[in-house]
Amino acid sequence: MSAKNKTEHKADLGQLGEEIVATYKSHPESQYIGATHLPNRDIIISLVGTIRELLFPGFFGRQNLSEAELPFHVNSMLGTIRDLLFEQIRRAIQHQHQRSGKGECPDCDLTAAAITDEFIGAIPRLREALAKDAQAAFDGDPAASNLDEIIFCYPGYLAISIYRIAHELHQLVVPLIPRIMTEYAHSLTGIDIHPGAQIGDYFFIDHGTGVVIGETTIIGKNVKIYQGVTLGALSTRGGQTLRGKKRHPTIEDNVMIYPNASILGGETVIGQGATINGNVFITQSVPPNTRVSVKHPELQYRNRPAVEFVQQTPPDFQI
Repeated sequence: MSAKNKTEHKADLGQLGEEIVATYKSHPESQYIGATHLPNRDIIISLVGTIRELLFPGFFGRQNLSEAELPFHVNSMLGTIRDLLFEQIRRAIQHQHQRSGKGECPDCDLTAAAITDEFIGAIPRLREALAKDAQAAFDGDPAASNLDEIIFCYPGYLAISIYRIAHELHQLVVPLIPRIMTEYAHSLTGIDIHPGAQIGDYFFIDHGTGVVIGETTIIGKNVKIYQGVTLGALSTRGGQTLRGKKRHPTIEDNVMIYPNASILGGETVIGQGATINGNVFITQSVPPNTRVSVKHPELQYRNRPAVEFVQQTPPDFQI
């Protein structure tokens, strides 16, 4: 390339750069320059791993822990979680404060510290809930050899554990961070659980790929769902006018929902003990102890003439 062409090439890049900068000004909502730092997504994802290590000691992170080492190890992890989580919550609150046009946030540090302490205080309760979820998975899946397999391997259990962490922060009105956590789980497992959903004890997602659980969904105790299930809104045409309204269904205790069922609408209630068969589309409530299914399609079988299989010898190749 000649010197002249190189100069023209650089000039083209300079002009393109100016055009890109201009779009930052015309669409300020998609840039965040010269303001308080956003939460760091990589640190939040790393925090998820550290919190899960605390919830499941010996399974993740450091192994071969002895009983004598455990208190020091737990306290060390608690200190790490508290420091990192405080900083990310502080950033998230400051970001929300500035985005809403309120300027500086004099109470952000105190608020972030209080939320962090409350979250850490909830860890024993999180462990209790996740122990019940693991037991539900084992009791409900004859393919499971033991609880270790569920904790190590099951994508549904991974998604549920991250959801329960994120839901705790969502309940504490932490901006951004809960969604970062659940969307991370979504990217790993194909299971999309909004952190605002309310899910009771002994919850089990079998296989899991393609499951969607919307923000205002309420799920009772001992509910089992399979892959492809959608618990969604009947319509989102109202956009932001629907914010805060009940848009997603309520699933009562002891309900079984089979693959690819869609249950939609904020007024839709699936009664206790109901069974929802696969591939149904439900937009109205179902009474307790009811089985819902679609009419079996008529299957047609045709005899096909037998085709003789002739073994062919592949040609020789020479190199």
